Amino acid sequence: MKHRKLLVLNLLIAAGILFATQSCTNAQKQNHENESSMNAEKSVVESDVSVNKAVCVLHPTEGNDVHGIVTFTRSGSDIKIVFHGEGFTPGKHGFHIHQYGDCSASDGTSSGGHFNPENTKHGSASDDERHVGDFGNVEADEDGTIHFEMTDSMISFSGKHSIIGRGIIVHAGEDDLTSQPTGAAGARVACGVIGIAE
Repeated sequence: MKHRKLLVLNLLIAAGILFATQSCTNAQKQNHENESSMNAEKSVVESDVSVNKAVCVLHPTEGNDVHGIVTFTRSGSDIKIVFHGEGFTPGKHGFHIHQYGDCSASDGTSSGGHFNPENTKHGSASDDERHVGDFGNVEADEDGTIHFEMTDSMISFSGKHSIIGRGIIVHAGEDDLTSQPTGAAGARVACGVIGIAE
């Protein structure tokens, strides 16, 4: 009986030591995983900061025959936007960054609404209150060619205002810059996704 009690006591002690060891191992593993996760996030942030250029190739939505390319280049604390397009109807066309980098819908609606992380009203690119994605209008000449340049201080390559991975839409009509929430610019004639460029 005495031996049996001693055996049970030894088993309980061994189990306690094993449990304590396992707890320490799990804690170390969790700390390592947390550290790895933090390092990964830090790496992503650092890589975002190093982005100096982005590009978007525009493709026509169904029933349209337009194309273009938009580049975004860091210029000090701002970003310079250059858009060259062809095949557009002469006149002004609404030009915006949209929430999603998804052009899978034939009419471009899968790109969602204007990129608006601050939940503000729609406006022109020069307004104090506007969507981050509001760039106003681009204008096609009589040959259907668009060449547009502007510099913007609101968009970014990282953080809450990052445009990387979002969509660009060019509309059939003119953005009136006041109608909410889109400027009444009509159908979406071109769609593209913004990606990091070299």
